Amino acid sequence: MRHKTSWYALAAAAGLLLAGCARSAPDPDSATSPEPAAEESVWPAVESNLIDPAIEARIDEIMAKMTLEQKVGQVIQADNGSVTPEDVKTYRLGSVLSGGNSAPNGKPYASVEEWVAATDAFYAASVDPEGVEIAIPIIWGIDAVHGHNNVIGGTVFPHNIGLGAARNPELIEKIAEVTATELRVTGHDWTFAPTVAVPRDDRWGRTYEGFAEDPEVVASYSAAIVEGLQGEFGADDFLDETHVISTAKHYLGDGGTQGGQDQGDTKVSEAELARIHGAGYPPAIEAGALSIMATFSSWNGTKTTGDKYLLTDVLKDRMGFDGFIVSDWNAHGQIDGCTNEDCPEALIAGIDMYMAPDSWKGLYENTLEQVKSGEIPMARLDDAVRRVLRAKLHYGLFEEGRPSERPLAGRTDLLGSPEHRAVARQAVRESLVLLKNDGVLPIAPTANIMVAGDGADSISKQSGGWTLTWQGGGIDNEEFPNGASILDGLSEAANNVTHSPDGSYDEKPDVAIIVFGEDPYAEFRGDVDHLAYDAAGSKEIELLRKLQADGIPTVSVFLSGRPMWVNPELNASDAFVAAWLPGSEGTGVADVLVAAEDGSPRYDFTGKLSYSWPKRPDQGPLNVGDETYDPLFAYGYGLSYAEPGEVATLDETVPDTLQASGNTNVYFANGSYSANMRIFKSGTVSESRVDHRAQEDAISLTFGDTGGWVSFTDGSVSDLVRESNADIELLLTLRSTLTSPVSIGMACEGEDCRSSRELSPADLGNGDWTDVRISLSCFSDIDLTSIIAPIYVEASGPGELAISEARLVEDADAAETCPGD
Repeated sequence: MRHKTSWYALAAAAGLLLAGCARSAPDPDSATSPEPAAEESVWPAVESNLIDPAIEARIDEIMAKMTLEQKVGQVIQADNGSVTPEDVKTYRLGSVLSGGNSAPNGKPYASVEEWVAATDAFYAASVDPEGVEIAIPIIWGIDAVHGHNNVIGGTVFPHNIGLGAARNPELIEKIAEVTATELRVTGHDWTFAPTVAVPRDDRWGRTYEGFAEDPEVVASYSAAIVEGLQGEFGADDFLDETHVISTAKHYLGDGGTQGGQDQGDTKVSEAELARIHGAGYPPAIEAGALSIMATFSSWNGTKTTGDKYLLTDVLKDRMGFDGFIVSDWNAHGQIDGCTNEDCPEALIAGIDMYMAPDSWKGLYENTLEQVKSGEIPMARLDDAVRRVLRAKLHYGLFEEGRPSERPLAGRTDLLGSPEHRAVARQAVRESLVLLKNDGVLPIAPTANIMVAGDGADSISKQSGGWTLTWQGGGIDNEEFPNGASILDGLSEAANNVTHSPDGSYDEKPDVAIIVFGEDPYAEFRGDVDHLAYDAAGSKEIELLRKLQADGIPTVSVFLSGRPMWVNPELNASDAFVAAWLPGSEGTGVADVLVAAEDGSPRYDFTGKLSYSWPKRPDQGPLNVGDETYDPLFAYGYGLSYAEPGEVATLDETVPDTLQASGNTNVYFANGSYSANMRIFKSGTVSESRVDHRAQEDAISLTFGDTGGWVSFTDGSVSDLVRESNADIELLLTLRSTLTSPVSIGMACEGEDCRSSRELSPADLGNGDWTDVRISLSCFSDIDLTSIIAPIYVEASGPGELAISEARLVEDADAAETCPGD
């Protein structure tokens, strides 16, 4: 397929993006449009080309037959876990989505057969003609963000951070084509991709969803993905039976929030907003993107989902976007004056479809009344409906028929096919970045190789978040029938491979490969306070140093969703590979690490850093072009067999303020509290340390005869509403000798503002170490927007309670757990 010259490159050459006449954000409630001169100096005029006279005439015919109720239904999208086919028919909803954990039958993920049956049932309900002059088919949206990552057997590609290191737009287009084909197999119409965010603070938990910190890489990929998903606009393959609707997201500035906070505030000038964060949108619009998703985040204090200037004046009017804008998961409820079920402001600002997963019914009823009263202008509703119908007609939805009747539906032979896996394997090879190699790589295929680390034989861990479940992780390899772990790939490429998860051995190996890194996460759970992988020095560093002392060459394969401070691990490794999150084709790692029979490389390293690598753990914002730019490895760095280099011994000093896990949703782990976390006690309670998995890695709380209470707090106030609605649990790994019940819960600001569940000695393991899980939704009787103590423990009598881990985790089975009910 053809690719137009990058709008970003042309604009930069003309000096358009460097314009210095930016102004502050306008009042989103103002009806006054910005001055054309200021607008033109910052935002480009783009040709969308989605207006087709024949399609527009057909839209006119359809809308003339629609009732007001149908029009309101078209602008609302419900999650399949909170809506039924009968609801879709009754309310004539325009779309259904599947969130990260809401596959059919109440499962987090599903088989091809389950998906096709579900899409069939909802589609059939939407086109049932009973009671209407014309029935409008739904479109089903899903987050296929690195392949079709929601179906058992799908091809899971590297996350975008790795693809950015590949610097290969043609490969990116192939990946998008494969993704579209596999979505068609399960009956899906629409994916919420590509993400064209430009992450500027790697502490953000969604960093791995961005291709690069530099907008030029993002802009170079944007059109390629849209065309791979949708086909070439104007060509015969545009939205044919092998393609789906794409979504450029999250508009605008989601990668620039202060402190890397998810759903935070991007405080930048308008020129910087356009130059950096807006770079991916013009190419996507030119390529014919049919939808764009608005961000949760704010620009200079205004929630973008309610910002008429950005949504209407800039995106639709100035940049000529003729598709439809969909909001993010209940994001409209975060606009001042709005709730999840009541928000005319979002539609008026320019949102064309509310993503109202579990709030759809109340939102529908209120929106209908607001249109009837004139609060929402009829012209605005009609424009939104027209934009949604335009996408559906371009897609050919009225002629498509049931998903099960479409050409690729149910074709399990296409899911994870050898051809698709070959594309994934290439993507893995090209995404790897070699940070260090003191001559140990490539490894001879005849060498005695020991493979260690918890990432070696875990397709789930190597794939990261948004893999079968929302947060990812903890899924057996059997759920990836068309995948291979990194261990599988090494075993295939070499003759003598021994798997030793803990790194112990009887016969000394010739070389050790340790595969380790971050555990999977998605948004908000992935936000961290600093970039140290292991500030406490209690993880793989001990194994690496032991192997080094034994004279065994070590190769570290580091799995992560961002560049991290790993100076100790780099010093203890003879070779170090940034593998990012490579997905389901672990064979691609072995392709580059293991030599051919003659000792020459089978493939060389070609990946180059698309994010600057930190020299210190406290280097949050670190981007090429910064005035004080001082990375360990600069943007674009990457060694190869053809171009080797040396890495000197690195400083391993960890600032005292960073001697914690850094994960904002980890309160205590590995013997350390999270940053600034401390405990407060009342009553007869004493604190000491005991051993669980390591020396003194657990807190021991000893209660006297009259008991007492303990609270964990860092002095800040947390908003846990979203987590309480998203299958998140409080996990405590503990051991108890208490003979009376114990209350465990949370406390919020205000006198006596706390909620807890009463657990019996049996619930607490009767003296054995056990995991206690409590769904955050169990605490919905208090104000979860103002949590001051995320852990509150109260005992009425004597005994000991030891805690070795306390954190928020995803509930994999999506079932509410409220002990004591």
